[in-house]
Amino acid sequence: MVAEPGAQVVLASNRGPVSYALGGDGALSARRGGGGLVSGLSAIGPEAGAVWVCAALGDGDRAAARRYGTRLAAADTGGQAVRMLDIDPEVFEAAYNGIANSTLWFLHHMLYDIPREPVFDAAFRERWAAYGTYNAAFADALAQEAAPGAAVIVQDYHLALVPGMLRERRPDLRIGHFSHTPWAPPEYFRLLPDDIAGQLLRGMLGADRLGFLTARWAQGFARCCQEVLGAMESKDHSTALAVHPLGADGDFLRERARRPDVGERMAALRTEIGGAERKVIVRVDRTELSKNIVRGLHAYRRLLELRPEWRGRVVHLAFAYPSRQDLAVYRDYTAEVSRLAQEINSAYGTPDWQPVLLHLEDDFARSLAAYRIADVALVNPVRDGMNLVAKEVPVLSDEGCALVLSREAGAAAELSEDALMVNPYDVEATARALHEALTMPPGERAERTKRLAAAATALPPQAWFTAQLEGLTGAQ
Repeated sequence: MVAEPGAQVVLASNRGPVSYALGGDGALSARRGGGGLVSGLSAIGPEAGAVWVCAALGDGDRAAARRYGTRLAAADTGGQAVRMLDIDPEVFEAAYNGIANSTLWFLHHMLYDIPREPVFDAAFRERWAAYGTYNAAFADALAQEAAPGAAVIVQDYHLALVPGMLRERRPDLRIGHFSHTPWAPPEYFRLLPDDIAGQLLRGMLGADRLGFLTARWAQGFARCCQEVLGAMESKDHSTALAVHPLGADGDFLRERARRPDVGERMAALRTEIGGAERKVIVRVDRTELSKNIVRGLHAYRRLLELRPEWRGRVVHLAFAYPSRQDLAVYRDYTAEVSRLAQEINSAYGTPDWQPVLLHLEDDFARSLAAYRIADVALVNPVRDGMNLVAKEVPVLSDEGCALVLSREAGAAAELSEDALMVNPYDVEATARALHEALTMPPGERAERTKRLAAAATALPPQAWFTAQLEGLTGAQ
C-alpha cells in the first residue's frame, strides 16, 4: 500500500518509461524509453504529481520493482513517479503473450488463419483467467494511487478489463481508456466466446471515456457493443467515445535527424545503394504480421518484372526489425521475409546492383537516415491502428517523398488525399502504385510531402495526451 496515495493524474500501461537490465553482479542499469506515451506524459509536467503504473517485463524490471518498492528511483525515470508491478512471471506470460498478443492483437488486426484458428479450449480459458489476474493487479494499484476524483488514463488492449475493475473499486474516479489498435468489426469480434466478448466490452465500458485513433475504430467498438450487449451503456454511468489521431513528434524528429550519427548512416546507406542517381523505396517496420512486409516484397518483385526499365535504377531499403520472437509464428514470418529478399536479389541482382537491401537489426538513427533519403515510402499494412512511419517519413524527407499507403492503415483517414492509396492484398495494384510513385514529377512530390507533413504533425504526442486528459476531466 502506498503511504500517501493522492495523485490527481494516473497513467497505466503495460510498458513503462524505463526498463532495467540485471548484471551478473546484481547491479541494475536503467534505460529510459521513448515513444508517444513518454513524450505525451511530459505535457503535464512534474508539478502535477502524476504517477505512471506499469508492469515489470523481464528479470531486470522485476528486480528493480522488488528493490524500489512502490516508486522507482527518480534518477532512472527522469523525475517521473513510476510504480512498476512485479506480476508473477507465469501470469504475465499467459496474459501478455497468451491473450494480449496471441488473441486480442490477432482479433483486432483480423490475422487469424480461420480454418485453423482460433481454438477456444480449456487452455485458452486458463490464459483468460491469467489476463483477468493481470488486469486486477493494475486495478488494485490504480485504486491505491489515485486521489479522490482523480483522472486515470489506461492505455491499450493489454488492459481492456481495467476500467470496469477500477470502477468497482473506486467509483469516484474519472476513468479513460485509449486503444492503439484497430477495433474488429462485429462479425470478426464475435469469433470470441460469447461470455468473453461480453466481459471485454463491459470492461471497456467501465470507463467514462474511450479514445480511439480513428472514427472507424470507434464506430467498430460501438457496433460490437450493439450486437453483443444490445447497447453501449452501463447501469450507473455513460461512456463517451472520442477520436484522437496520434501524430508524429515533428520537433523531436527534425532535431534528432540532424545529429551526426544520422549523417553517418546516410553516407553508409548511399554507399550500399551504389549511386546517387538510383531511386530509393523505403519501408521501416517491425516484422509484425499485420505490417504486410511479404506482400510488399512481392509487389516490388512484380515492379521489376513489369517495368524492366527500373532494374539497376531503384533499390528497396527494407528495414524489418524482429518483433515478438518468442512466438513461433513471428519467427517464421521473419524467416520468410529474409528468404524472399534473397530470392529477389538472386533473380535480379547484378555485380553492381542489389535490388533489396534488407536490415534486421534495429537502428533508430539508420531509420531516420532512410526517411531522409527516401524517394518513395511503402506503408502497406493489412490493418493498422495508425502507423506512425507513414507520418514520420514526410516530416523528414529531404527532397520530398511519394507515399504508397494502405487504405487499411489508420493514418489513411488523414493522409489519403496526398498519398497513393492501395488495397494491401493487391500485389499488382501495389506494384503499379510503386511505379507511379517513382515517376511522380518532383514538384508534385514536394507539394504532396508538405501537405502530408502538416497533417502528420497536427496532433503530436503531447497534444494527443493533453486532449485525452482534458476530455476526461471535462466529462460530467
